[in-house]
Amino acid sequence: QSAKCGACGPGYATPLDAMKGKYCPREEIVYLPCIYRNTGIEKPDYLATVDVDPKSPHYCQVIHRLPMPNLKDELHHSGWNACSSCFGDATKSRNRLILPGLISSRVYVVDVGTDARAPRIHKVVEPVELFWKGNVAHPHTSHCLGSGDILISCLGDPAGNGKGGFILLDGETFEVKGNWEKGDKVPPLGYDFWYQPRHNVLISTEWGVPKVLADGFNPTDVERGRYGRHINVWDWSSHTFIQAIDLGKGSIPLEIRFLHEPAAAEGFVGCALSGAVHRFYKTEKGDWAAEKVIEVPSKKVRGWLLPDMPGLITDILISLDDRFLYFSNWLHGDVRQYDISDTRRPRLVGQVFLGGSITKGGPVTVLEDKELQCQPEPFVIQGKKVPGGPQMIQLSLDGKRLYVSTSLYSGWDKQFYPDLVREGSVMLQIDVDTERGGLKVNQNFLVDFGKEPDGPVLAHEIRYPGGDCSSDIWV
Repeated sequence: QSAKCGACGPGYATPLDAMKGKYCPREEIVYLPCIYRNTGIEKPDYLATVDVDPKSPHYCQVIHRLPMPNLKDELHHSGWNACSSCFGDATKSRNRLILPGLISSRVYVVDVGTDARAPRIHKVVEPVELFWKGNVAHPHTSHCLGSGDILISCLGDPAGNGKGGFILLDGETFEVKGNWEKGDKVPPLGYDFWYQPRHNVLISTEWGVPKVLADGFNPTDVERGRYGRHINVWDWSSHTFIQAIDLGKGSIPLEIRFLHEPAAAEGFVGCALSGAVHRFYKTEKGDWAAEKVIEVPSKKVRGWLLPDMPGLITDILISLDDRFLYFSNWLHGDVRQYDISDTRRPRLVGQVFLGGSITKGGPVTVLEDKELQCQPEPFVIQGKKVPGGPQMIQLSLDGKRLYVSTSLYSGWDKQFYPDLVREGSVMLQIDVDTERGGLKVNQNFLVDFGKEPDGPVLAHEIRYPGGDCSSDIWV
């Protein structure tokens, strides 16, 4: 941890300090929320601690499980009580993991400071707090602020309608303070967000209407405007919604990442359904705009839900030196690495297939493919054929190891990958060539969540105790 830096707070002074491993050795454990909702197993979701230290006798094993006190929360994404945004404050430490329940609207505050290898529940924020104090529900992304507070984006209101609002938690007591946003204007949908105070901006994205997406995906809901197509620009200091940028009908912009350099006025957003990555940037006029810089073409298929299968870009991240962009195509089954030295012209430099819906011998026949000559082989590691496709990704601070998990969201897993729900998800590790670019699966690394004590489980987002590429923001 960063104790070696004297009177500093959590995290690192700069993204490059984090990357050089100056204060933080290689990751030894990771945390993943594990979900039982929609699996037929009536057990609570839990937070798994996994040993990822190759020198450990427990390498690739779940060494601790923290069950939640309720059923069917749908734990999803997590964040920290403090990160590099309050590096200058020596009174703060990264000792609490914020764990929102996407469906239950509960927020769990987990103590990871007392014993990092055996987290415990510190506090539970009940849904009624979000409902009463903010008229919001379905919390998604949690980021800590330089002020010490915690900001959580939400998908909707307590009735399950879409609403792109935010809730603010006190960073010490974890009491709900109320909404972050001010004024009457709120986007119709919400999902992820990132902020860049030096440019006085926060930008949020849109998934869909919570009650519509709760149990599965129906393509007609896209036609009816129940899924997102905008990225939404907020004035950071006044907390007001000032601009919506339309990325096209049925695009569904999900994860959004500014470049890590806090002076940068640009970043990237991955669009699930359109298979596009857009670069967003500040214009000379001072407003914001977006341009499509990567497109994953859909494949013409037989034996699937629709005649055209999108890649379904679900997660996206940027290395701490802002040199590489990574994303996962959950349906096609590949993870990609792009060189973004020129942010307007990303270059594909690494690609690896880890399952997906178009593998040979499966129910889907590819009739027309603009990228591949033939359907990829099923992905097998240590004798196990992996169900599902690559989904959440997390990069080591030094940029050399990419961790991948395979569950998207239980309601959609069940629909698109029934085998994934029956067999449980996995976590994999990919070795990254940080010089020239290139991805290669580490054959010695497999965490099989199909072998959990209470039955197969869906493991989701990956976090390191010392902070990572998609939770730390520098101000």
